[in-house]
Amino acid sequence: MANNPKNRHELVEKNVGLLAILIIFAISLGALVEITPLMFQKQTTEPVKNLRVYTALEMEGRDIYIREGCNVCHSQMIRPFRSETERYGHYSVAGEHVWEHPFLWGSKRTGPDLARVGGRYSDEWHRVHLINPRDVVPESNMPGFPWLEENVLDGKHTQRKLEIFKNNFGVPYTDEQVANAQKEVAGKTEMDALIAYLQSLGHAMK
Repeated sequence: MANNPKNRHELVEKNVGLLAILIIFAISLGALVEITPLMFQKQTTEPVKNLRVYTALEMEGRDIYIREGCNVCHSQMIRPFRSETERYGHYSVAGEHVWEHPFLWGSKRTGPDLARVGGRYSDEWHRVHLINPRDVVPESNMPGFPWLEENVLDGKHTQRKLEIFKNNFGVPYTDEQVANAQKEVAGKTEMDALIAYLQSLGHAMK
């Protein structure tokens, strides 16, 4: 009989096209139910209490971090597992990254997670480590970046970077911060900038 549930079930199973359409519909419906509520939850889009914007020097350091491929080997996402929180600190939350464009969570840990590395080591430690990692971590397979010590920033594009983050992404930079961006950066080395960025990581939550 056509109305027999068993017959209807067999009809779907034997019709590959119909089965594919129903599978896609079911997956789409499930995704819609899961994802749509997240768009209306403010805790995923509001900054955490102590979050601050990057300074001009830290912003330049972040760009150097990306340029040199640091995010390829280091994640900035602590998962909510005891093994990770005991080693790295409080697990990462969405509100820490609302002003990150692009976010640098990463997906590989050739080196340790850096989400809360800020303040863990001194500036001098970072400087030595970035020039020749094996001077402080003998077993490290990280390459050195000695040229960062020689490259001097002029800050020519720094003000524009802050303007873009403020106007396009809603990062709450003040007019004063934008206006003083080039002056803050000019004459500093790329090493200074990268260390400043690393020292800024994770202070919003420990």
